[in-house]
Amino acid sequence: MKYLHTMVRVRDIEQSLAFYCDGLGLTLIKRNDYPEGRFSLLFLAPPDQPEAQLELTYNWDPEMYSEGRNFGHLAYEVEDIYALCEHLQSMGVTINRPPRDGHMAFIRSPDNISIELLQKGEALPAAEPWASMPNTGHW
Repeated sequence: MKYLHTMVRVRDIEQSLAFYCDGLGLTLIKRNDYPEGRFSLLFLAPPDQPEAQLELTYNWDPEMYSEGRNFGHLAYEVEDIYALCEHLQSMGVTINRPPRDGHMAFIRSPDNISIELLQKGEALPAAEPWASMPNTGHW
C-alpha cells in the first residue's frame, strides 16, 4: 500500500493557496477544474516531497463546513483493489462505495474517517460482486 494524499475542502482558493503555498511553503503541483461537477481539485506538496500531497477540493457552490466536514478522506494506492475489499469485508468492514469500475472504492475507519482506495496502474476489469453492488451509507 502506498500513501497518496489527504483531501480537505476549502471555501476560498486564493486564501487557501496563500496559506498553504506562501505561508507553509507548499508548491502547487496540479490543478483540475471540473465545470460539469462544479468543483476544482488542487494538489500541493512540499518542494522536496512531491509524493506527500495535500488535495484541496473547492466546490464552486457556496457551502459552510462544520468541523470535520471540511476534511475529506485519506487515499491509498493498492495492488489489488478487489482482494483488499474482499479482505476488509471479511473483517466486517462495510464497502461504502464498491470498486464497480475496478479502480476506486471508499470505506470508513472505526472512527468514521473516509478512506479512498485506488487501484495501482490501470483499472481491473469489472467483476462481481463489485460491479453490481450498490453504495452503502455515505463516503
